[in-house]
Amino acid sequence: MTSAPPLPLSVLDLSPIPEGGTAAQALRTTVDLAVAAEQWGYRRYWLAEHHFAAVAGASPATLVGLVAANTSTIRVGSAAVLIGFTTPVAAVEAFATIDALHPGRLDLGLGRSVQRRAESTGPKAPKPPSGPPEEDRVVDGLLIPAPFPIPKELLGSPTIAASTEALVFPGSQIPDFDDAVDAVLAMFDGTYAVTPPNSDTPAPLRSWQAAEADVAVWVLGSSGGQSARVAGERGLPFVAAYHIVPSGALDAVEAYRAAFRPSEHLSEPYVIASADVVVADDDETARDLAAGFGSWVYDIRTGRGAQPYPAAAQPLTDDQLAVVSDRTRTQIVGSPDTVVDGLQTLARGLGADELVVTSITHDERDRFRSYELLAKAWGLPA
Repeated sequence: MTSAPPLPLSVLDLSPIPEGGTAAQALRTTVDLAVAAEQWGYRRYWLAEHHFAAVAGASPATLVGLVAANTSTIRVGSAAVLIGFTTPVAAVEAFATIDALHPGRLDLGLGRSVQRRAESTGPKAPKPPSGPPEEDRVVDGLLIPAPFPIPKELLGSPTIAASTEALVFPGSQIPDFDDAVDAVLAMFDGTYAVTPPNSDTPAPLRSWQAAEADVAVWVLGSSGGQSARVAGERGLPFVAAYHIVPSGALDAVEAYRAAFRPSEHLSEPYVIASADVVVADDDETARDLAAGFGSWVYDIRTGRGAQPYPAAAQPLTDDQLAVVSDRTRTQIVGSPDTVVDGLQTLARGLGADELVVTSITHDERDRFRSYELLAKAWGLPA
């Protein structure tokens, strides 16, 4: 068996709903998988936030509380709370409340909303980039694919615009991500204050739960833009979302490191890299289990949102394959040895301090087996 580096390994669970399944079944699977992941030695169990899609993790704080209540040692958190669809106060007090009953085990991961409200509902839809297409790169053995071509269905998607409209109060303004993260940190360190209407003087506001909480704050990002900069400037740990936008992960890490300033949270940068994986007893079986991945991603990238994960492969045209090839080519699929080698390459290419993996198959038994095989091959302390 290939020897694995001594990097911690964690789980990211989207709570996917399989074709023929239900949201209730997916949520029960999430709790059961978290219990198993703790037994297998994974460091963290993170839950995602998605809305109006066939992934049941729409409320990270709720799931975090349920998972924390059913486990005892594994860290539990969000990857991520979309801060534009809530408020910093609501996010902090939800996690601080859970921490009061399960102290010292929570990670509050923060992400930007998919788009600012004005960007997704305004009169001008985003335009695809002009100029010659970018090419694939290989960095220290790691594939950094060219950005995927933005399909016309995604530009100005009514589903995305309607979803964003439904998730914010009418007339509200989504705060800038810098300000939202600063508010979260201020809530925890006791410096939060708000200037009331008709006043020039900020009024201090104390959250008693937050003042006592021991919650780690993370930032997730997929490019070298605002999220990476915010994490670096505030000395927070950063998650590079290679499993979402593999073309931007290296830029994200480089921007984070360039912006990093030591803080009370970290003395030096700390990077987690994410990956899609499917592990089986041999490469051929793993490829069969992963065969539905491309069509599942295609629905997401064309604005329909995640559909129930297919039981069988669904053929895609060449044009459709072009939309998802960056994801299918960077999904790490195979035997335990194959996937360990791929994860080692990912860690080396991005300079990661830790890895977080998400594994999606139609049958939950295959998902459990995927995580179990990887834990054993990676050498986790079960």
